[in-house]
Amino acid sequence: MSTTSEALSFDEAKLNQFMERVVSDMGAAMHATLVVVGDKLGLYRAMAGAGWMTSPELASKTRTAERYVREWLNANAASGYVNYDPATQRYELPAEQAFALTVQDIPGAFHIISSCFKDEPKITQAFRTGEGVGWHEHDANLFFGTERFFRPNYDANLLSSWLPALDGMAEKLKTGAVVADVGCGHGASTMLMAKAFPKSRFCGFDYHSGSIEYARHVAGREGLLDQVTFEVASSKSYPRNGGYDLVAFFDCLHDMGDPVGAAQHVLSTLKPDGAWMIVEPFANDRPEENHNPVGRIYYSASTMICTPASLAQEVGAALGAQAGETRIRDVVTAGGFTRFRRAAETPFNLVYEARR
Repeated sequence: MSTTSEALSFDEAKLNQFMERVVSDMGAAMHATLVVVGDKLGLYRAMAGAGWMTSPELASKTRTAERYVREWLNANAASGYVNYDPATQRYELPAEQAFALTVQDIPGAFHIISSCFKDEPKITQAFRTGEGVGWHEHDANLFFGTERFFRPNYDANLLSSWLPALDGMAEKLKTGAVVADVGCGHGASTMLMAKAFPKSRFCGFDYHSGSIEYARHVAGREGLLDQVTFEVASSKSYPRNGGYDLVAFFDCLHDMGDPVGAAQHVLSTLKPDGAWMIVEPFANDRPEENHNPVGRIYYSASTMICTPASLAQEVGAALGAQAGETRIRDVVTAGGFTRFRRAAETPFNLVYEARR
């Protein structure tokens, strides 16, 4: 019997090219853990705007052990995250990297990645059984990482372009509207809207009790409890509360087991002239059109998080994070909506508006 290598006929040049990709991915995967370490210890924040520093200086500033810091700095230099001057043995966090790592909060994504590695045994078993893994069954890093990863995108787009793209909604929010934010998680999107529209009232709903408890805590700290409420409820059971002018789903419709059932419930809770805003990961309809760096992230996250979440629920439609506009349209119209359009987009998101 021939061995696997003997049975395969391959182009050595193509093998070497692929191995270069593998080595690069290995380095990225190993370095991802160091981004989490640097974020938790405040190493990036300490370097931001501080100019050139030695490893003892950074260790002293962050009250960490110099030998670990030195190795961490060299890993970051090898990854292109920091600059290194061999003449002075000093390191610098460039302004661009500092902005991404401390202002845009890119490390949030790495906390999500951290949770994926911790949850790998559950997902591997799900591959064997076909069963789901609920959102609540994941490592807690997923919940906090998701909030941090999505928040900068919402900060940059929700108030300036997404809500204004909905027909007449910005004016309605300014004068006083009632809004449901379904699948709100830690409530970052809910509170962002509440601060911008003090005359409107906002209700955040999520089935994950831990996230709702955290959202209530933050809302209290921000002085928003007179304007914002957070309740444990699913997308098919959240209360009508007299009807909503706007129902918003931020990056969560594809996670739901019964998205058509969710659409039907949304329709039943909207006022006659109300709108449903659906924010989804950017995706084209054909898989091959998503085989790119952004699609790589989304398909991987979908395998580890989104598809298992849906399969853990009733129906288990498993749309996945790269569902595409046609499938989302089908869900929305099957739920009873007659009007559906793409209202806005970014390189990472598609924003849809649905009405009766």
